[in-house]
Amino acid sequence: MQKIILFILVLLSQIVFSASKITETEKLKAACKVWGFLKYYHPKAASGQLDWDNQLLEKLPKIEKAETKEEFSLILENWIEELGPIKELGPISASVDVDYFDKNFDLSWFNNSRVFSKKLSKKLKFIEENRFQGEQFYVYGVERVGNVGMRNESLAHPDFTNKHSKLRMVFMFWNLVEYFFPYKYLMDQKWDTTLEKIIPLAIQADNYDDFYKVMTKLCCKIDDSHTDVYLYSSVEGFKPDKYYFPANGKIIDDKLVVTEILGDSLAQADDIKAGDIITKINGQTIKEIILEKKDIICASNNAKYLDKLVKGILVSISNTVKVEFLKNGQYITKTMTWFDYHDSHRNEFKKGAQQKKEKFKLLDNNIGYVDMGIITQKNIPDMIAVLKDTQAIIFDLRSYPKGTYREISSFLSSKEINFVKCTLPDFSYPGRFKWAKMKKNGSDNKDNYKGKAIVLLNEKTQSNAEWSAMCFQASGNTTVIGSQTSGADGNISVFEFKGFRTLFSGMGVYYPDGRETQRIGIVPDIEVKPTIKGIQEGKDEVLDRALLFIETGK
Repeated sequence: MQKIILFILVLLSQIVFSASKITETEKLKAACKVWGFLKYYHPKAASGQLDWDNQLLEKLPKIEKAETKEEFSLILENWIEELGPIKELGPISASVDVDYFDKNFDLSWFNNSRVFSKKLSKKLKFIEENRFQGEQFYVYGVERVGNVGMRNESLAHPDFTNKHSKLRMVFMFWNLVEYFFPYKYLMDQKWDTTLEKIIPLAIQADNYDDFYKVMTKLCCKIDDSHTDVYLYSSVEGFKPDKYYFPANGKIIDDKLVVTEILGDSLAQADDIKAGDIITKINGQTIKEIILEKKDIICASNNAKYLDKLVKGILVSISNTVKVEFLKNGQYITKTMTWFDYHDSHRNEFKKGAQQKKEKFKLLDNNIGYVDMGIITQKNIPDMIAVLKDTQAIIFDLRSYPKGTYREISSFLSSKEINFVKCTLPDFSYPGRFKWAKMKKNGSDNKDNYKGKAIVLLNEKTQSNAEWSAMCFQASGNTTVIGSQTSGADGNISVFEFKGFRTLFSGMGVYYPDGRETQRIGIVPDIEVKPTIKGIQEGKDEVLDRALLFIETGK
């Protein structure tokens, strides 16, 4: 009986000991969150009185040696004590004028009893309630527009043989997103989970190329079409040769369809025409490439992901590329020679090779058409004079506009009206976002446009184009036709590192009633997507559908 009791006691002690042990990833994840929190909240760290990177590098070896929650928490408790006393200010009450948007804000991790002692949790909460209220040392922003920038950061390459040095860069970027990206709450994968998964990958990456691939994966997990990652070569000033397919394309039904010839003579030499279907590149099917690139291309939705992917498919570091086409029901593989940008896109440079586009024009049946990608503010008075008496105007937003939404909305609207509201980061309470003053469009104008306004859009409709679409929608007589847009409205925050450059959406953009635009995009009233058959027949099916709507009203 005594042996049984002894066995049970030993077993229970092992269970308790095992439960109190924490893994390396758990420790590093928690350390990242505490370090980032103190960086923006603790008066000494947030004001730049300490070398905060060095503080992390000094603590990480000690953190690694901790085996239990108690040991780990004690290291962090002592660290906070070493920083010195904090003047008790709070809880700091919010201004009555501030309306917080808190879907993005969560400091409940303080109370994670798996890794934090009660004493440590209380210390973190006290710092939140008595947080730094001055000008942030490591970030800056223009609160009116929401842009965030880094400053006083070490942006140099980490030591790829030193895991602590690599983790410092991961922690820096992760916390930048944690506190200043407006759409953290909309990510497919929780940002906490991304940190947990990226830590082991960063530790394993022991060279330049592997490490920056890990950073690319980290950046791309924010699911934002504004985000691109530009990797720099390990050789200073080196620019790799790139070779291009002489046409543009669109992915439809896991096939890449040629939509536009960019190098006429090169395309002719390989018998490439608009409507041709590409099924493989160097032996890989388009579907396989779609699945393979998910981790390294960032997009708010699948429509924009496929649009971004096309650019990667149609460029190669080798000038010899095997391309499989599907023509007349038969698969044909061609070993093609691709050329540099100037040659492959020579229609852009060759005089007369590109058909000149009109900024605006009259179509049949007294219908106006405006190419929003090329019309500028100085062209608006002429556009109004020519198109003001038409039965309808089609505003083509399937490209990036030139900042003309104010002038056009004043023409469309009979009165000033709210069309968008935004969230901006609160630098006095990092991680929290607040509603900004509602944005208005239009003006009191009894001579406003009386016909139908039609907006055309697709996955290339992004940022200012989506903003413009929202602005035109508010006029009250606008019908949106096309397919899902990019889902990345508003401005951008740009971050330049030694090894890469990246960016993300700077402010949250919503309809006046609070409906989201991020990831969703501008939802069309009438959905139309180009088909392979339509492209092969040279049709613009979205424009055709708009003309049908103008004629029939449905």
